Amino acid sequence: AAALPDALIVGEEAIAADPVLRGRIGEAETCIILDPVDGTWNFAKGLPLFGVIAAVTSRGRPVAGMLHDPVVDDWVWTEAGGGAVLERPDGASRPLRVSEATDIGAITGYVPAGLFGAATRIRLVEALQEVPRIHTLRCSCHEYRMLAQGHVEFCLSGPEPHPWDHAAGTLAVREAGGVARMLDGSDYHAGVRRGVILSANSEVVWAEVAERVGFLI
Repeated sequence: AAALPDALIVGEEAIAADPVLRGRIGEAETCIILDPVDGTWNFAKGLPLFGVIAAVTSRGRPVAGMLHDPVVDDWVWTEAGGGAVLERPDGASRPLRVSEATDIGAITGYVPAGLFGAATRIRLVEALQEVPRIHTLRCSCHEYRMLAQGHVEFCLSGPEPHPWDHAAGTLAVREAGGVARMLDGSDYHAGVRRGVILSANSEVVWAEVAERVGFLI
């Protein structure tokens, strides 16, 4: 607030306390969105798989972001047009690049099936049965980090894509050479409240997965 007095600064908990703030995110000239503990279930159960996410948006478009692992103490930093890098406290850093795998029979994806109804979960399993490895980490921070680092090939959001979970991660994937947009083909915007985000390492994988899960639109 001191550095950017004109910015709208919101956190997940603030929106829970005042839902009106949610509607202002997509309209603000500059908005800083904070998720202090992403992967709350993991954190609460003692599983060291959680993170801190910060995103900067301009009129709803992500322009910068950070996905921090406080356990390992490293972070993915990304800026629109500036790429994505993995940084460490000692100053070491390396640029990130998504995986080059495109064969549907040899890829890995994150699918949060538990965020959908029972009938939809069954359809998801059937639609993606050719994908050999489907997981969920219950933590958007680490799922996007893994995709941007080239360790998996795609991830889906749930039907209510909260910006504190997805704004920074979608930008990191794109800046690492991947694709991240709504399943209907439209660009991701932090103001969106309903719809599924599909992020992938390439247009090929994005199209392959989108064809199979298009019923989620």
